[in-house]
Amino acid sequence: MFFSSKWVAVLLAISVATVTTAFLSLLNGVSQTALFVTFILSFSSTYILNNVVLEFLFFREITKIYTALDKLKKKDLSFIELSKRSSINPLKRINQEIFSYADVKQREIDELKKLENFRRDFLADVSHELKTPIFAAQGFVHTLLDGAVDDKSVRLKFLKKAAKSLDGLDALVHDLLTLSHMETGEIKMNFENFNIYELTREVLDQLDGKAEKKHIKISFEVFSPADAIVLADQRRIYQVMLNLISNAIKYTKDGGEVAIGFQPHKSDVLISVKDNGRGIPPDHIKRIFERFYRVEKSRSKDKGGTGLGLAIVKHILEAHHSKVSVTSAVGKGSTFSFKLERSKVENKETTLSVK
Repeated sequence: MFFSSKWVAVLLAISVATVTTAFLSLLNGVSQTALFVTFILSFSSTYILNNVVLEFLFFREITKIYTALDKLKKKDLSFIELSKRSSINPLKRINQEIFSYADVKQREIDELKKLENFRRDFLADVSHELKTPIFAAQGFVHTLLDGAVDDKSVRLKFLKKAAKSLDGLDALVHDLLTLSHMETGEIKMNFENFNIYELTREVLDQLDGKAEKKHIKISFEVFSPADAIVLADQRRIYQVMLNLISNAIKYTKDGGEVAIGFQPHKSDVLISVKDNGRGIPPDHIKRIFERFYRVEKSRSKDKGGTGLGLAIVKHILEAHHSKVSVTSAVGKGSTFSFKLERSKVENKETTLSVK
């Protein structure tokens, strides 16, 4: 390229050397050798200075700018190299601004790609989850319409199965709406003081049948039930405990044990739900709070549930400025734990039975 830093430096050096030598030749007594040396020195010093200045302050940065703009047009952002140091060179600062802009756009593109993948997966999951109960109920109803309705025993059996499928569909839609409202902030938390231990006993009353059916023992690990007073949304924490304990019972083998713990600290209460079920493989732990994610899809489907329980748990606890942590070992079981702010209101009830 003709208009490079070297060619510009050569032209400038020749011009400066020529002018300098011409002025010197006007003086009397200056020899040809002196004029030649002056020309060489002027040319060399001017060339080196101009080449360094033009190359490092202008041409190199201009080349980077053109390269960056060309890659931006091609949507190739691999050139991004952010520098935290500011420069006095205006062209370099422009280059840094382009890099910063490109970095922001790259982040936006990555986020949009994630959202697109999430939307695609979500639609596929929702379609799959809705299809199962709808097709089941549809099959039972059409069977009845085709003549089975005249047989009383078959009619009652099929109506019960259709109702069960529709109940599952209703639960799925309800969980989807709940999760959607939480993510958009439409559901506000109503904080109040209540005893998390007593609330858990209410949850267990609802799940007693499931635990007894599998001969699962429910135990409590609590220092003082009277100290388990927390400041939270009682209704939403009920959902959290219902989901966690229900999952623990669901995935614990027959004759197993589920241990529920309450550890009061100075400013919070640590609640844990521990089972001795099959456990969760390490590569699945980070994804179990995603919508519809199931560690063992076929076996989990047989056990029922909407696949949204842990996602709802995560959002509820985040709204309480808390998070759920998981420790698990395959074949030994899992422990889900989270913290809630401890109430500053003194609890006058000091005697609570622990069964």
